[in-house]
Amino acid sequence: MLLRPLLCCLLALLITNNQLHAASPATSAPVVQTGAPVLLDGKEVFTIVSGVLSFTPADRARTVSNRLENLANNRRFSSDGISVAAHATTSDIMAQDQVLLTITEQDASANGTKHQDLARERAALIRTAIDNYRAARSGRTLAIDAAKALAVTVVLGGLLILIRRLFPRLYALVESWRGTRIRTIRFQNIELLHEDRAVAMLLSGLRFLRILLVVGLLYLYIPLVLSFFPWTAGLADRLFDYIETPVVKVWYGVTAYLPNLFFVAVIAICTHYVIRFSRFLFNEVERQNITLPGFYPDWALPSFKIVRFLIIAFAVVMAFPYLPGSDSPAFKGVSVFLGVLFSLGSSSAVANVVAGVILTYMRAFCVGDRVKIADTMGDVIEKNLLVTRIRTSKNVDVTVPNAMVLGSHIINYSSSAQLILNTTVTIGYDVPWRQVHELLLAAARSTERIMAEPKPFVLQTALNDFYVSYELNAYTDAPSAMATIYSELHARIQDSFNEAGVEIMSPHYSTLRDGNPTTIPADYLPPDYQPPAHRIRTLDA
Repeated sequence: MLLRPLLCCLLALLITNNQLHAASPATSAPVVQTGAPVLLDGKEVFTIVSGVLSFTPADRARTVSNRLENLANNRRFSSDGISVAAHATTSDIMAQDQVLLTITEQDASANGTKHQDLARERAALIRTAIDNYRAARSGRTLAIDAAKALAVTVVLGGLLILIRRLFPRLYALVESWRGTRIRTIRFQNIELLHEDRAVAMLLSGLRFLRILLVVGLLYLYIPLVLSFFPWTAGLADRLFDYIETPVVKVWYGVTAYLPNLFFVAVIAICTHYVIRFSRFLFNEVERQNITLPGFYPDWALPSFKIVRFLIIAFAVVMAFPYLPGSDSPAFKGVSVFLGVLFSLGSSSAVANVVAGVILTYMRAFCVGDRVKIADTMGDVIEKNLLVTRIRTSKNVDVTVPNAMVLGSHIINYSSSAQLILNTTVTIGYDVPWRQVHELLLAAARSTERIMAEPKPFVLQTALNDFYVSYELNAYTDAPSAMATIYSELHARIQDSFNEAGVEIMSPHYSTLRDGNPTTIPADYLPPDYQPPAHRIRTLDA
């Protein structure tokens, strides 16, 4: 019995000492203690804001909460047994002979009252909390709660049955609208949305709505039923928090980022109109309404694409700091990873893009030109930043990477309006060269798609051992038909020489002239032609 007065005196000395220290000039910052709630059945009874000796407010609140729960579960204890024992500097809240809580001068000063009044106030709160705790677990209350749970279950079952019967009818109703209320949306001859696709979208939306309603009803039903019973009321609160917390965080995140989103929207709008203005300028350059010295009209479209890419890249750099999560380590790590991955895996692609840009401004060829790149000869059917596609005379499409095109020699047969086709024949020295010239020129003039002006011409390129080399040169404005023109030209040369009785001995031809027929085809020889006979001479003795 002597222990309690000694403890009270010690506590009074400690409180007085603390007050003296508080009144003296402080040499260090005071320790601010936050309050801790005393809980019973998950509900706050009151809050303790000051500690005692080495006990923090949280330690005191946890100890009092355990004592209150034990008392509330003890049916032999009546809440009327809660009393207050006042002392000089403290007041004890008693449960018969057990001390539930000691109210000190610090507790009273923190609440702006006397310790006796604070003890009586908290004793009343404890009685009320114990009575509510027991009332929530009484047989009558549990029966009412069970009836509420049953009623909610019946309502849920009715709603689920209604959803099960209603939505199939909605599905059938939407199907019946196909071709009547729901029709294909067209703009002139362009089909924007087919009626089957529109019906499928509506049905998908109704199915998603059905799933959303069922999940929403179950989510409302389970916490609501759990909240009826005192043992699961806390679990119901946690289930509600699982949805409420992320929704609230998302809402606050969106509202916090609204100014940044306005910045992003302004940047996007300005970028859109700058791109439109750039497109207008380059379109005018392409139509030659605006002329720039040294800038060709066919550069307009690729130059616009490059400028558009630079504008978008600059806009992304400006908007990046305003994007949600741009400062997070995860976002930065993903950005670095993607940058390294792009650098390691796209070296050849970047080389092709750079080569494509260089080829555009080199103006080495255009789409539709007849070209020869390395060993590939044909018409250019496509030219983009990565590859060039060529269709050969055999109607085979060949895809050549731009880096290979840039590293190879390029022959463009269509760059000039007048392409010179040339072919070489070899004629023996026994045929006059003027006759050969005339025959070759006549063959060129009779060939289709050989231009009359400028006139064809013949060059004697070599005087060989057994024959003379004659090169026929003729102009054409159809380079894409080179193979056909060459074939027809060679045929005309054969006809022209055969009709004139001139043999084409190319590259070498050996024969005994006496007794052998000529090499001219029989169709070009007279009907009474006979091969020459051998001539025999006699030698004088």
